Amino acid sequence: MPLDLSFTLAPGEVVGLFGPSGAGKTTVLRSIAGLFRPEAGRIAAGAEIWFDSEAGLFVAPHRRRAGLVFQDHALFPHLTARDNVAAALGHLPKAERAARADALLASVHLGDLADRRPAELSGGQRQRVGLARALAREPAVLLLDEPFSALDRAVRLPLYAGLEALRGRLACPILLVTHDFDEVARLADRVLVLEAGRIVAEGDVGSVSARTDIAVIAAATEPGAVLAATVAEHLPERCLTRLDTVAGPLLCASVDAPLGARLRVRIPARDVILADRVPDGLSVHNALHGTVAAIAPQARGIASVSVLVGSATLPALVTTDAVARLGLAPGGPVVALVKSVAVTRPAT
Repeated sequence: MPLDLSFTLAPGEVVGLFGPSGAGKTTVLRSIAGLFRPEAGRIAAGAEIWFDSEAGLFVAPHRRRAGLVFQDHALFPHLTARDNVAAALGHLPKAERAARADALLASVHLGDLADRRPAELSGGQRQRVGLARALAREPAVLLLDEPFSALDRAVRLPLYAGLEALRGRLACPILLVTHDFDEVARLADRVLVLEAGRIVAEGDVGSVSARTDIAVIAAATEPGAVLAATVAEHLPERCLTRLDTVAGPLLCASVDAPLGARLRVRIPARDVILADRVPDGLSVHNALHGTVAAIAPQARGIASVSVLVGSATLPALVTTDAVARLGLAPGGPVVALVKSVAVTRPAT
């Protein structure tokens, strides 16, 4: 797959590299890790130059501080979890490796399984051993190559939570390759959309997920908005939680998270109702005043209306008849009505 792209990763940032099979996602990761040598280009990690075709420089994989977690774990079957992790600790004195391996396994909640071999571990546990081994390299970048795709949804959820907790302790960027946009919506700060070796879209998850002009996004997930949110108030007597978002406060069904917790919420476009004023006598809890940003006709008399609310863009799917009746036009005012049950966490 020919690659023609350029991007940077910031310390502590999680970037989703999203696209269909054959887009070149894994080749990008292999190039960074040194497992694939591009014909031309430059790859740097901070002040370290790992590849520069013009200078004739290529740093071998074992000399790059890149932690790589594979889809299939790639563990040594004859070694224990401890020894698999210790195998990546060659930069430490031999006497220190076992203790460091145990500490890394504890950091991914496998401290009590250090003596088990891969065949004695579940798929999710093997993947956590792979993550601990990647961290053993003290990486300048952590590369995750579809690490959850072979696991059932029930197994993925605690791994998502573990990665979310781990990222707060890492200074290095994380590049997550996936073809599951739900993973991007939950885990990534920014997304790069790759098609045929080229980046066709990039930006924060919210803005990219709202785009209906990118075929791979439209095919992967229903149109909607992904918003960063903070748990602001629990209303147990009403079985609701109030979230603070860049679009304003939102009421949603009760969320099992402490006050101040930061999370992502998704609002499907089909669950956004547009009005010219706040109506009376409806069950809808959320009425957000906004401005029409764009109107794009779709098939069968449907229109996609992008509504700018605060600094967020909410897409709404309505009929072209509704657009005409409400007199909607770019730049005009509109009220976006969002049901509380429509505000959900991705990948849960």
